[in-house]
Amino acid sequence: MRNTAFLVVGLLLLVVQANLFRVLDHLPLHGATPSLVLPIIVFMGVHEYSMARGAALACVLGYAVDLLAGAPIGMFAFVSVVIFTMARAAGVRLVAQTMLTQVALAFAFALVEGVTVLALLAVFGRDPLGPRALVSSLVPHALATAVVAPFVFRLAERLHQATSTAPRSDVGGVR
Repeated sequence: MRNTAFLVVGLLLLVVQANLFRVLDHLPLHGATPSLVLPIIVFMGVHEYSMARGAALACVLGYAVDLLAGAPIGMFAFVSVVIFTMARAAGVRLVAQTMLTQVALAFAFALVEGVTVLALLAVFGRDPLGPRALVSSLVPHALATAVVAPFVFRLAERLHQATSTAPRSDVGGVR
C-alpha cells in the first residue's frame, strides 16, 4: 500500500513538474525548474525503506522522468536508483527532520544527480557539446529543488504516516 501511494504521488508530482517547466521556462534563469521527484527518492532512502522495494520504486519513478523529460531511456532510471542507494548509505534519518537539513540534502543530491546526468550524456549522448551547454543550469536546478524540498518532504512524511497506520492482515495468526 505504501509503495503504491508513493508511486502515485511521485507520478502526480512529475506531472506538476512537467507543467512547472512550461510556466518557469519564461524566466531568464535557465534551469530553474525544480525536481519534485528527487526529494521523494531521497526521503525513501533516508527513511530506511526496503532496499529492493525502494530501488524498484526509484527505478520506476526515474523511468517516468525519462519518458516525460525526453531523456535517453534508462538514464534517469539509473540515476534515481543511484540517488536512492546513496541516500540509503548516508543513513541520516534523524538529521533529515529539520528544514535546513532537508534543503541541504536536496541541494546536494540534486547536484549529484545533475553531474551524473551530464557525465552520462557526455559519454553516451549524441551531441558532444550538449553537456557543456547544460552546465549552466546545474546550480539553478539544484537551488530550485532545494527550495521545494521541504514541501515535498512534508507531503512524503504525511504519506508515510498515513500508510503506516493502515491495518495489517494477520496471515497465519490466531483469529
